[in-house]
Amino acid sequence: MKLLTHNMLTSHVKGVTKGYPLLIKATEVKVNEVEFNSQFVSRMIPKLEWSALVQAAEGLGHLEDLPAELVADYENNEEFLKKVHKVLLEVEVVEGSLQCPESGREFPISRGVPNMLLNEDEV
Repeated sequence: MKLLTHNMLTSHVKGVTKGYPLLIKATEVKVNEVEFNSQFVSRMIPKLEWSALVQAAEGLGHLEDLPAELVADYENNEEFLKKVHKVLLEVEVVEGSLQCPESGREFPISRGVPNMLLNEDEV
């Protein structure tokens, strides 16, 4: 699971009002090089919850010098876009789990795929 995916996931367990951001408990993380595309990264940044991305990257030990606050004029800062690219698209949680911050419910991650399916009593 890439951190881009993580940034978009939330817990939908019945009764949960604050199911975001999910906490990552990784047992295996890998970094795979992906071709850099500055336009893609620039277009994704406004869709991200920046603080959740920084928190997730830091928790995995792959902060890559990302600042706590989004920089101004990031579209024209290739060095910054490359750092964001690495965190969003190259860092991948292969095994572990995601934990709902409110309920504590854990969702397994197996072979890079998070299983967000709910049990019948959680819907």
